[in-house]
Amino acid sequence: MLDWSDPRHAPAAAPIPPTEATGLGTIDRGGARVSVDDKRMINCRADVNQLLPLKYKWAWEKYLAACNNHWMPTEVSMQADIALWKSRDGLTEDERRMVKRNLGFFAASESLVANNIVLAIYRHLTNPECRQYLLRQAFEEAVHTHTFQYIVESLGLDEGELFNMYREVPSITDKAAWALKHTQGIENASFATGTPEADQAFLRDLVAFYVIFEGMWFYTGFAQILALGRRNKMVGIAEQYQYILRDESIHLNFGIDVINQIKAENPHLWTKAFQEEIRTMLREAAELEAAYGRDTMPRGFLGLNAALCEQYMHFIANRRCGQLGLMPVFPEADNPFPWMSEAMDLKKEKNFFETRVIDYQSGGALAWD
Repeated sequence: MLDWSDPRHAPAAAPIPPTEATGLGTIDRGGARVSVDDKRMINCRADVNQLLPLKYKWAWEKYLAACNNHWMPTEVSMQADIALWKSRDGLTEDERRMVKRNLGFFAASESLVANNIVLAIYRHLTNPECRQYLLRQAFEEAVHTHTFQYIVESLGLDEGELFNMYREVPSITDKAAWALKHTQGIENASFATGTPEADQAFLRDLVAFYVIFEGMWFYTGFAQILALGRRNKMVGIAEQYQYILRDESIHLNFGIDVINQIKAENPHLWTKAFQEEIRTMLREAAELEAAYGRDTMPRGFLGLNAALCEQYMHFIANRRCGQLGLMPVFPEADNPFPWMSEAMDLKKEKNFFETRVIDYQSGGALAWD
């Protein structure tokens, strides 16, 4: 006989009407005040329009941290980058290829992430403090897209070529197509959480975008540009990438916290079969990123090459597995870019020219002295 007190055998909650989940339903004039115990990450019937009382204080703290990290790309001077890019001997052809491929990947990727937040995740994450953070994250994705527009315009690059790379360069297209199928699965107006199958589909999307897109694929791109910055090349772009990396670190940690909270509240979803499916997703993602590394760095430069980036992805993939409570997907791998850890510090910034560490709150306050 099944024990219905065991959450593994709990019957699925009835799907929530779409208007209730979004907060657009008819106002219940006699509705009771929301208590903390009423709140849940998904399939919550409490009023999603009421922020207080907070249940997940970590979500609110991440919202505040993101606000304190505010920056705009136009605060960063591009003069040195422009001079170097226009100089005949400023960058090697391999470096130029990497920069353009890198910008081409990020230019569309930030929009894909923003679309996923606005069109998919926000609808189904039924917690107001998490939604508050999502609103901030959506703005940050807009700032990141603005960043690539600013870089392309500053360097005088072919905007059509850069922004259409996600449809023209196979190693970029393959990643975008892999991730988009998850958004396409849950953004449909007829999709609703509330069944194990639908709730797992939502979890897949969270893993695809937070853990893989932002938490794995972006990191090769960060390493490439920051490697240039460490050698006093393209310092304006490198500075902007540091700000983006700081934002993405919070995005990643927020996503992992959301996934783990959903797991805690819905343990029946986290089956052994589903865990293996997630591990397969991480393995596939690392393989797609290895192909991107071979395309962007066919010969290597500045101590970077495709083999090291593949090793880095194995290291990162295993870390993401650990953060989700999963077994590693690759044999133990060392981090080939230990200096990346310095760039990920969210509280302090150390510039790449062997100078002192400086505290900051907003992008405009960062000094490269």
